[in-house]
Amino acid sequence: MQKYKTLRQVALIVALGIPFVFAAPALAADGNVGQVENFIRSVIKVVAGLAGLIATGFFVVGGLNYITSSGNPERLDKAKQTLIWSGVGLAIVIAAFVISNIVTDLATSAFGK
Repeated sequence: MQKYKTLRQVALIVALGIPFVFAAPALAADGNVGQVENFIRSVIKVVAGLAGLIATGFFVVGGLNYITSSGNPERLDKAKQTLIWSGVGLAIVIAAFVISNIVTDLATSAFGK
């Protein structure tokens, strides 16, 4: 039993190590860094827009649940929580968008284009 356990461990180590031994070196390309920066900015804008759209949807759902709770305390609390957490999510998305723009501008000014 110990023999098979040792054999499995050796096989696992070999299987995990083979890609590192036979991997081709990754060399830096003479590409334009501005293209990568524009791509990342575009992705961040799309993700922030989708997250804002989703947060707006949750605001609508929370508001409708709040209106239609009919005095039911459980539904009212659930609607309030939906509104609070959608606001928190929207604040996080806006903060992430602003921070990513600040970091990109600082990196561009520090390293150049």
